[in-house]
Amino acid sequence: MKLYEYPGRSQWAEIIQRPLNSAEIAEESVISILQTVRKKGDSALKDFSRKFDNVELSELKVSRQEIDIAQKNVTIELKNAIQLAIENITIFHRSQLNEEPVVETQPGVKCWQKSVAIENVGLYIPGGTAPLFSTVLMLAIPAKIAGCTEIVLCTPPKKDGTIDPAILYSASVLGIERIFKIGGAQAIAAMAYGTESVAAVDKIFGPGNSWVTLAKQLVSRDGVAIDMPAGPSEVAVIADESANPDFVAIDLLSQAEHGVDSQVILVTDSVELVKNVQVKIEGLLEKLSRKEIAQKALKNSRAIVLKNDVEIMDLVNQYAPEHLIIMTKNAEELGEMVINAGSVFIGAYTPESAGDYASGTNHTLPTYGYARNYSGVSVDSFVKKITFQSLTKKGLQKIGSAIETMATAEGLDAHKNAVLIRLRSMEKK
Repeated sequence: MKLYEYPGRSQWAEIIQRPLNSAEIAEESVISILQTVRKKGDSALKDFSRKFDNVELSELKVSRQEIDIAQKNVTIELKNAIQLAIENITIFHRSQLNEEPVVETQPGVKCWQKSVAIENVGLYIPGGTAPLFSTVLMLAIPAKIAGCTEIVLCTPPKKDGTIDPAILYSASVLGIERIFKIGGAQAIAAMAYGTESVAAVDKIFGPGNSWVTLAKQLVSRDGVAIDMPAGPSEVAVIADESANPDFVAIDLLSQAEHGVDSQVILVTDSVELVKNVQVKIEGLLEKLSRKEIAQKALKNSRAIVLKNDVEIMDLVNQYAPEHLIIMTKNAEELGEMVINAGSVFIGAYTPESAGDYASGTNHTLPTYGYARNYSGVSVDSFVKKITFQSLTKKGLQKIGSAIETMATAEGLDAHKNAVLIRLRSMEKK
Protein backbone atom coordinates (compact mmCIF):
# COMPACT_ATOMS: atom_id res chain seq x y z
CA MET A 1 0.00 0.00 0.00
CA LYS A 2 1.23 3.47 -0.80
CA LEU A 3 1.74 5.39 2.44
CA TYR A 4 0.91 9.06 2.94
CA GLU A 5 1.92 10.52 6.30
CA TYR A 6 0.08 13.63 7.47
CA PRO A 7 -0.74 15.07 4.04
CA GLY A 8 -2.15 18.61 3.93
CA ARG A 9 -5.78 19.09 2.97
CA SER A 10 -4.72 20.50 -0.39
CA GLN A 11 -3.29 17.05 -1.23
CA TRP A 12 -6.34 15.00 -0.26
CA ALA A 13 -8.21 15.18 -3.56
CA GLU A 14 -5.23 13.77 -5.45
CA ILE A 15 -4.50 11.08 -2.86
CA ILE A 16 -8.06 9.69 -2.80
CA GLN A 17 -8.56 9.83 -6.54
CA ARG A 18 -10.09 6.65 -7.96
CA PRO A 19 -8.37 4.65 -10.70
CA LEU A 20 -9.17 5.82 -14.20
CA ASN A 21 -12.59 4.60 -15.21
CA SER A 22 -11.94 2.53 -18.34
CA ALA A 23 -15.50 3.23 -19.51
CA GLU A 24 -14.40 6.76 -20.27
CA ILE A 25 -12.15 5.27 -22.94
CA ALA A 26 -14.77 2.79 -24.15
CA GLU A 27 -17.74 5.13 -24.52
CA GLU A 28 -17.95 4.83 -28.30
CA SER A 29 -17.83 1.04 -28.04
CA VAL A 30 -20.61 0.97 -25.45
CA ILE A 31 -22.78 3.28 -27.55
CA SER A 32 -22.23 0.99 -30.53
CA ILE A 33 -23.31 -2.06 -28.50
CA LEU A 34 -26.47 -0.31 -27.32
CA GLN A 35 -27.41 0.79 -30.83
CA THR A 36 -26.73 -2.63 -32.33
CA VAL A 37 -28.90 -4.44 -29.77
CA ARG A 38 -31.65 -1.87 -30.26
CA LYS A 39 -31.66 -2.51 -34.01
CA LYS A 40 -30.93 -6.24 -34.25
CA GLY A 41 -32.35 -7.65 -31.00
CA ASP A 42 -31.63 -11.29 -30.17
CA SER A 43 -29.33 -11.69 -33.14
CA ALA A 44 -27.03 -8.98 -31.78
CA LEU A 45 -27.11 -10.50 -28.31
CA LYS A 46 -25.96 -13.87 -29.64
CA ASP A 47 -23.24 -12.20 -31.70
CA PHE A 48 -21.94 -10.34 -28.64
CA SER A 49 -22.02 -13.55 -26.58
CA ARG A 50 -19.85 -15.14 -29.23
CA LYS A 51 -17.51 -12.14 -29.31
CA PHE A 52 -17.18 -11.28 -25.61
CA ASP A 53 -18.05 -14.51 -23.76
CA ASN A 54 -16.70 -17.01 -26.30
CA VAL A 55 -19.93 -18.94 -26.21
CA GLU A 56 -22.40 -20.01 -28.91
CA LEU A 57 -25.98 -19.74 -27.66
CA SER A 58 -28.99 -21.21 -29.39
CA GLU A 59 -31.35 -19.93 -26.66
CA LEU A 60 -30.92 -16.86 -24.51
CA LYS A 61 -33.55 -17.77 -21.92
CA VAL A 62 -32.62 -20.24 -19.21
CA SER A 63 -34.85 -23.31 -19.41
CA ARG A 64 -36.74 -24.96 -16.57
CA GLN A 65 -34.53 -28.03 -17.05
CA GLU A 66 -31.38 -25.94 -16.50
CA ILE A 67 -32.86 -24.53 -13.29
CA ASP A 68 -33.73 -28.03 -12.05
CA ILE A 69 -30.20 -29.25 -12.77
CA ALA A 70 -28.72 -26.23 -10.98
CA GLN A 71 -30.77 -26.94 -7.87
CA LYS A 72 -29.23 -30.39 -7.65
CA ASN A 73 -25.72 -28.93 -7.97
CA VAL A 74 -26.03 -26.62 -4.96
CA THR A 75 -24.96 -28.18 -1.68
CA ILE A 76 -27.30 -28.41 1.30
CA GLU A 77 -24.84 -26.27 3.26
CA LEU A 78 -25.04 -23.47 0.69
CA LYS A 79 -28.83 -23.79 0.41
CA ASN A 80 -29.10 -23.35 4.19
CA ALA A 81 -26.78 -20.35 4.12
CA ILE A 82 -28.83 -18.77 1.34
CA GLN A 83 -32.02 -19.40 3.31
CA LEU A 84 -30.58 -17.65 6.38
CA ALA A 85 -29.55 -14.70 4.23
CA ILE A 86 -33.01 -14.55 2.64
CA GLU A 87 -34.63 -14.43 6.08
CA ASN A 88 -32.41 -11.61 7.34
CA ILE A 89 -32.60 -9.55 4.16
CA THR A 90 -36.38 -9.97 4.14
CA ILE A 91 -36.75 -8.89 7.78
CA PHE A 92 -34.64 -5.77 7.27
CA HIS A 93 -36.27 -4.75 3.99
CA ARG A 94 -39.82 -5.39 5.19
CA SER A 95 -39.14 -2.93 7.99
CA GLN A 96 -38.79 -0.25 5.29
CA LEU A 97 -42.50 -0.48 4.45
CA ASN A 98 -44.06 2.49 6.20
CA GLU A 99 -47.69 3.47 6.50
CA GLU A 100 -48.22 6.75 4.67
CA PRO A 101 -49.97 9.33 6.88
CA VAL A 102 -52.76 11.62 5.67
CA VAL A 103 -51.77 15.19 6.54
CA GLU A 104 -54.24 18.05 6.89
CA THR A 105 -52.17 21.10 5.91
CA GLN A 106 -55.14 23.42 6.48
CA PRO A 107 -58.69 22.68 7.63
CA GLY A 108 -60.30 20.94 4.66
CA VAL A 109 -56.99 20.43 2.79
CA LYS A 110 -55.77 16.85 3.00
CA CYS A 111 -52.54 15.58 1.38
CA TRP A 112 -51.03 12.12 1.34
CA GLN A 113 -48.52 9.96 -0.45
CA LYS A 114 -48.79 6.43 -1.80
CA SER A 115 -45.94 4.06 -2.69
CA VAL A 116 -46.64 2.18 -5.92
CA ALA A 117 -44.35 -0.56 -7.19
CA ILE A 118 -42.50 -0.08 -10.46
CA GLU A 119 -44.14 -2.81 -12.51
CA ASN A 120 -41.27 -3.97 -14.75
CA VAL A 121 -37.73 -4.14 -13.40
CA GLY A 122 -34.50 -5.62 -14.68
CA LEU A 123 -31.79 -7.13 -12.49
CA TYR A 124 -28.20 -7.38 -13.68
CA ILE A 125 -26.16 -10.02 -11.86
CA PRO A 126 -22.40 -9.95 -12.48
CA GLY A 127 -20.77 -13.20 -13.49
CA GLY A 128 -17.22 -13.33 -14.77
CA THR A 129 -14.55 -14.30 -12.27
CA ALA A 130 -16.95 -14.13 -9.29
CA PRO A 131 -20.61 -15.03 -10.01
CA LEU A 132 -22.46 -12.92 -7.44
CA PHE A 133 -25.46 -15.05 -6.52
CA SER A 134 -25.79 -12.93 -3.36
CA THR A 135 -26.73 -9.98 -5.57
CA VAL A 136 -29.78 -11.95 -6.71
CA LEU A 137 -30.99 -11.88 -3.10
CA MET A 138 -30.14 -8.22 -2.62
CA LEU A 139 -32.16 -7.15 -5.66
CA ALA A 140 -34.98 -9.67 -5.95
CA ILE A 141 -36.06 -9.59 -2.30
CA PRO A 142 -36.78 -5.83 -2.11
CA ALA A 143 -38.36 -6.02 -5.59
CA LYS A 144 -40.74 -8.70 -4.37
CA ILE A 145 -41.47 -6.83 -1.13
CA ALA A 146 -42.19 -3.68 -3.09
CA GLY A 147 -44.65 -5.59 -5.29
CA CYS A 148 -42.95 -5.45 -8.71
CA THR A 149 -44.98 -7.65 -11.04
CA GLU A 150 -42.44 -8.45 -13.76
CA ILE A 151 -38.79 -9.18 -12.99
CA VAL A 152 -36.20 -9.88 -15.68
CA LEU A 153 -32.77 -11.16 -14.68
CA CYS A 154 -29.70 -11.08 -16.92
CA THR A 155 -26.33 -12.63 -16.10
CA PRO A 156 -23.38 -13.58 -18.31
CA PRO A 157 -22.93 -17.25 -19.27
CA LYS A 158 -19.83 -19.32 -18.72
CA LYS A 159 -17.89 -20.58 -21.71
CA ASP A 160 -19.92 -23.79 -21.75
CA GLY A 161 -23.13 -21.79 -22.07
CA THR A 162 -24.34 -22.45 -18.52
CA ILE A 163 -25.09 -20.13 -15.61
CA ASP A 164 -23.57 -20.57 -12.17
CA PRO A 165 -25.85 -23.00 -10.27
CA ALA A 166 -26.04 -20.78 -7.16
CA ILE A 167 -27.33 -17.86 -9.26
CA LEU A 168 -30.06 -20.03 -10.79
CA TYR A 169 -30.94 -21.59 -7.44
CA SER A 170 -31.21 -18.19 -5.73
CA ALA A 171 -33.39 -16.83 -8.51
CA SER A 172 -35.67 -19.85 -8.54
CA VAL A 173 -36.13 -19.86 -4.75
CA LEU A 174 -37.31 -16.26 -5.03
CA GLY A 175 -39.69 -17.06 -7.87
CA ILE A 176 -37.83 -15.43 -10.75
CA GLU A 177 -38.47 -17.31 -13.97
CA ARG A 178 -37.35 -14.90 -16.69
CA ILE A 179 -33.59 -15.47 -16.55
CA PHE A 180 -31.37 -14.74 -19.52
CA LYS A 181 -27.78 -15.65 -20.42
CA ILE A 182 -26.69 -12.15 -21.29
CA GLY A 183 -23.87 -10.10 -19.82
CA GLY A 184 -22.16 -6.75 -20.19
CA ALA A 185 -23.45 -3.64 -21.89
CA GLN A 186 -25.55 -5.79 -24.22
CA ALA A 187 -27.60 -7.06 -21.26
CA ILE A 188 -28.35 -3.49 -20.22
CA ALA A 189 -29.38 -2.71 -23.80
CA ALA A 190 -31.67 -5.75 -23.93
CA MET A 191 -33.48 -4.77 -20.74
CA ALA A 192 -33.68 -1.12 -21.71
CA TYR A 193 -34.99 -1.49 -25.25
CA GLY A 194 -36.38 -5.02 -25.35
CA THR A 195 -35.71 -7.75 -27.91
CA GLU A 196 -37.65 -10.72 -29.26
CA SER A 197 -36.84 -12.67 -26.08
CA VAL A 198 -36.24 -10.01 -23.45
CA ALA A 199 -39.05 -7.69 -22.38
CA ALA A 200 -38.17 -4.03 -21.91
CA VAL A 201 -38.22 -2.83 -18.31
CA ASP A 202 -38.81 0.50 -16.61
CA LYS A 203 -35.83 0.44 -14.24
CA ILE A 204 -32.53 -1.45 -14.23
CA PHE A 205 -30.68 -2.54 -11.08
CA GLY A 206 -27.37 -4.14 -10.32
CA PRO A 207 -23.62 -3.56 -10.16
CA GLY A 208 -21.14 -4.32 -12.88
CA ASN A 209 -17.87 -3.35 -14.47
CA SER A 210 -17.21 0.06 -15.97
CA TRP A 211 -18.85 -0.94 -19.28
CA VAL A 212 -22.05 -1.99 -17.52
CA THR A 213 -22.03 1.19 -15.43
CA LEU A 214 -21.63 3.39 -18.50
CA ALA A 215 -24.33 1.46 -20.38
CA LYS A 216 -26.75 2.08 -17.50
CA GLN A 217 -25.99 5.77 -17.53
CA LEU A 218 -26.46 5.97 -21.30
CA VAL A 219 -29.81 4.14 -21.41
CA SER A 220 -31.09 6.40 -18.64
CA ARG A 221 -31.06 9.18 -21.24
CA ASP A 222 -33.71 7.22 -23.11
CA GLY A 223 -36.18 7.20 -20.25
CA VAL A 224 -35.10 3.99 -18.51
CA ALA A 225 -34.40 4.59 -14.83
CA ILE A 226 -31.38 3.05 -13.08
CA ASP A 227 -30.65 2.39 -9.43
CA MET A 228 -27.29 4.18 -9.34
CA PRO A 229 -23.92 4.27 -11.12
CA ALA A 230 -22.54 1.18 -9.35
CA GLY A 231 -19.09 0.31 -10.64
CA PRO A 232 -15.95 -1.35 -9.25
CA SER A 233 -16.08 -2.16 -5.54
CA GLU A 234 -14.19 -0.19 -2.88
CA VAL A 235 -13.67 0.08 0.88
CA ALA A 236 -12.27 2.57 3.33
CA VAL A 237 -11.18 1.31 6.73
CA ILE A 238 -10.77 3.68 9.68
CA ALA A 239 -8.64 2.13 12.40
CA ASP A 240 -6.60 3.23 15.41
CA GLU A 241 -3.89 1.62 17.53
CA SER A 242 -6.52 -0.55 19.25
CA ALA A 243 -7.44 -2.31 15.99
CA ASN A 244 -6.40 -5.89 15.30
CA PRO A 245 -4.01 -5.72 12.30
CA ASP A 246 -5.23 -9.12 11.08
CA PHE A 247 -8.81 -7.84 10.99
CA VAL A 248 -7.81 -4.69 9.13
CA ALA A 249 -5.67 -6.55 6.61
CA ILE A 250 -8.27 -9.17 5.76
CA ASP A 251 -11.00 -6.54 5.38
CA LEU A 252 -8.82 -4.67 2.91
CA LEU A 253 -8.10 -7.88 1.03
CA SER A 254 -11.78 -8.86 0.96
CA GLN A 255 -12.41 -5.86 -1.27
CA ALA A 256 -9.19 -6.15 -3.24
CA GLU A 257 -10.15 -9.68 -4.34
CA HIS A 258 -13.35 -8.40 -5.98
CA GLY A 259 -11.53 -7.21 -9.09
CA VAL A 260 -8.37 -5.62 -10.41
CA ASP A 261 -10.13 -2.25 -10.55
CA SER A 262 -11.23 -2.34 -6.90
CA GLN A 263 -9.73 0.18 -4.49
CA VAL A 264 -8.95 -0.10 -0.77
CA ILE A 265 -7.97 2.70 1.59
CA LEU A 266 -6.78 2.61 5.19
CA VAL A 267 -7.14 5.83 7.18
CA THR A 268 -5.58 5.99 10.62
CA ASP A 269 -3.70 8.11 13.14
CA SER A 270 -1.16 5.35 13.78
CA VAL A 271 1.93 4.81 11.61
CA GLU A 272 2.68 1.69 13.63
CA LEU A 273 -0.69 0.17 12.69
CA VAL A 274 0.03 0.75 8.99
CA LYS A 275 3.34 -1.10 9.29
CA ASN A 276 1.69 -4.03 11.06
CA VAL A 277 -1.15 -4.17 8.53
CA GLN A 278 1.31 -4.18 5.64
CA VAL A 279 3.04 -7.23 7.09
CA LYS A 280 -0.28 -9.00 7.69
CA ILE A 281 -1.44 -8.30 4.12
CA GLU A 282 1.65 -9.97 2.69
CA GLY A 283 1.04 -13.09 4.73
CA LEU A 284 -2.71 -13.31 4.21
CA LEU A 285 -2.44 -12.57 0.49
CA GLU A 286 -0.55 -15.80 -0.10
CA LYS A 287 -3.54 -17.83 1.11
CA LEU A 288 -6.07 -16.29 -1.32
CA SER A 289 -7.30 -18.20 -4.36
CA ARG A 290 -7.70 -14.81 -6.08
CA LYS A 291 -4.23 -13.64 -5.07
CA GLU A 292 -3.28 -12.20 -8.46
CA ILE A 293 -6.48 -10.16 -8.70
CA ALA A 294 -5.99 -8.81 -5.17
CA GLN A 295 -2.36 -7.94 -5.89
CA LYS A 296 -3.33 -5.85 -8.90
CA ALA A 297 -6.08 -4.09 -6.94
CA LEU A 298 -3.62 -3.29 -4.15
CA LYS A 299 -1.66 -1.17 -6.61
CA ASN A 300 -4.51 1.33 -6.28
CA SER A 301 -4.52 1.09 -2.47
CA ARG A 302 -3.61 3.83 -0.02
CA ALA A 303 -2.66 4.08 3.63
CA ILE A 304 -3.23 7.59 4.91
CA VAL A 305 -2.04 8.73 8.33
CA LEU A 306 -3.75 11.83 9.73
CA LYS A 307 -3.50 13.79 12.96
CA ASN A 308 -6.90 13.34 14.58
CA ASP A 309 -10.49 12.16 14.24
CA VAL A 310 -11.69 15.41 12.68
CA GLU A 311 -9.21 15.13 9.82
CA ILE A 312 -9.93 11.43 9.42
CA MET A 313 -13.69 11.94 9.12
CA ASP A 314 -13.30 14.95 6.83
CA LEU A 315 -11.14 12.93 4.44
CA VAL A 316 -13.40 9.87 4.52
CA ASN A 317 -16.50 11.98 3.88
CA GLN A 318 -14.68 13.62 0.99
CA TYR A 319 -13.82 10.19 -0.42
CA ALA A 320 -17.43 8.95 0.03
CA PRO A 321 -16.66 5.22 0.06
CA GLU A 322 -19.01 2.46 -1.01
CA HIS A 323 -18.12 0.53 2.16
CA LEU A 324 -16.80 2.13 5.34
CA ILE A 325 -15.45 0.00 8.19
CA ILE A 326 -14.71 1.70 11.53
CA MET A 327 -12.44 -0.18 13.92
CA THR A 328 -11.58 2.32 16.65
CA LYS A 329 -12.16 2.69 20.37
CA ASN A 330 -14.81 5.31 19.60
CA ALA A 331 -16.32 3.59 16.54
CA GLU A 332 -19.93 4.49 17.28
CA GLU A 333 -19.02 8.13 17.86
CA LEU A 334 -17.21 8.30 14.52
CA GLY A 335 -20.14 6.52 12.89
CA GLU A 336 -22.35 9.46 13.88
CA MET A 337 -19.98 11.74 11.93
CA VAL A 338 -20.42 9.86 8.63
CA ILE A 339 -22.04 12.00 5.96
CA ASN A 340 -21.03 10.24 2.74
CA ALA A 341 -20.90 6.43 2.54
CA GLY A 342 -22.85 3.60 0.98
CA SER A 343 -22.88 1.31 4.02
CA VAL A 344 -21.08 1.60 7.38
CA PHE A 345 -19.70 -1.28 9.46
CA ILE A 346 -19.21 -0.41 13.11
CA GLY A 347 -16.79 -2.27 15.37
CA ALA A 348 -14.10 -4.93 15.18
CA TYR A 349 -16.56 -7.80 14.74
CA THR A 350 -18.51 -6.29 11.87
CA PRO A 351 -16.68 -7.31 8.68
CA GLU A 352 -17.87 -5.87 5.40
CA SER A 353 -18.63 -9.41 4.24
CA ALA A 354 -21.49 -9.52 6.78
CA GLY A 355 -23.30 -6.86 4.78
CA ASP A 356 -22.32 -8.53 1.52
CA TYR A 357 -24.16 -11.68 2.46
CA ALA A 358 -26.31 -12.16 5.49
CA SER A 359 -26.67 -9.34 8.05
CA GLY A 360 -29.76 -8.07 6.24
CA THR A 361 -28.61 -4.76 4.76
CA ASN A 362 -28.29 -4.36 1.01
CA HIS A 363 -24.92 -4.67 -0.69
CA THR A 364 -25.88 -2.88 -3.91
CA LEU A 365 -24.27 0.45 -3.12
CA PRO A 366 -23.00 3.62 -4.82
CA THR A 367 -19.32 3.57 -5.76
CA TYR A 368 -16.81 5.96 -7.33
CA GLY A 369 -17.84 8.81 -4.99
CA TYR A 370 -21.54 8.62 -5.84
CA ALA A 371 -22.28 8.02 -2.15
CA ARG A 372 -22.29 11.82 -1.95
CA ASN A 373 -25.65 11.89 -3.73
CA TYR A 374 -26.98 8.31 -4.07
CA SER A 375 -28.28 5.78 -1.56
CA GLY A 376 -27.87 2.03 -1.65
CA VAL A 377 -30.71 -0.14 -2.93
CA SER A 378 -33.75 -0.43 -0.66
CA VAL A 379 -37.46 -1.16 -1.04
CA ASP A 380 -37.89 2.51 -1.92
CA SER A 381 -35.70 1.92 -4.99
CA PHE A 382 -38.43 -0.30 -6.43
CA VAL A 383 -41.35 2.06 -5.87
CA LYS A 384 -42.46 5.44 -7.03
CA LYS A 385 -44.22 7.88 -4.75
CA ILE A 386 -47.53 9.30 -5.93
CA THR A 387 -48.97 12.27 -4.06
CA PHE A 388 -52.69 12.86 -3.55
CA GLN A 389 -54.70 15.80 -2.31
CA SER A 390 -58.35 16.37 -1.55
CA LEU A 391 -59.94 19.75 -0.78
CA THR A 392 -63.37 20.44 0.66
CA LYS A 393 -65.17 23.69 -0.05
CA LYS A 394 -63.81 25.05 3.20
CA GLY A 395 -60.32 23.91 2.23
CA LEU A 396 -60.42 25.71 -1.11
CA GLN A 397 -61.70 28.85 0.63
CA LYS A 398 -58.76 28.64 3.02
CA ILE A 399 -56.03 28.58 0.36
CA GLY A 400 -57.87 29.91 -2.71
CA SER A 401 -56.77 33.51 -2.30
CA ALA A 402 -53.10 32.50 -2.05
CA ILE A 403 -53.42 30.34 -5.19
CA GLU A 404 -55.01 33.21 -7.13
CA THR A 405 -52.31 35.66 -6.06
CA MET A 406 -49.48 33.31 -6.97
CA ALA A 407 -51.01 32.32 -10.33
CA THR A 408 -51.51 35.99 -11.20
CA ALA A 409 -47.87 36.73 -10.35
CA GLU A 410 -46.78 33.99 -12.77
CA GLY A 411 -49.17 35.18 -15.47
CA LEU A 412 -51.16 31.93 -15.53
CA ASP A 413 -54.75 33.11 -15.84
CA ALA A 414 -56.36 29.66 -16.22
CA HIS A 415 -54.71 28.54 -13.00
CA LYS A 416 -56.19 31.52 -11.20
CA ASN A 417 -59.59 31.08 -12.79
CA ALA A 418 -59.74 27.37 -11.89
CA VAL A 419 -59.96 28.53 -8.28
CA LEU A 420 -62.04 31.66 -8.90
CA ILE A 421 -64.80 29.80 -10.76
CA ARG A 422 -65.18 27.36 -7.89
CA LEU A 423 -65.22 30.04 -5.21
CA ARG A 424 -67.86 32.04 -7.09
CA SER A 425 -70.00 28.92 -7.51
CA MET A 426 -70.03 28.62 -3.71
CA GLU A 427 -71.19 32.21 -3.33
CA LYS A 428 -74.19 31.62 -5.61
CA LYS A 429 -75.44 28.89 -3.31
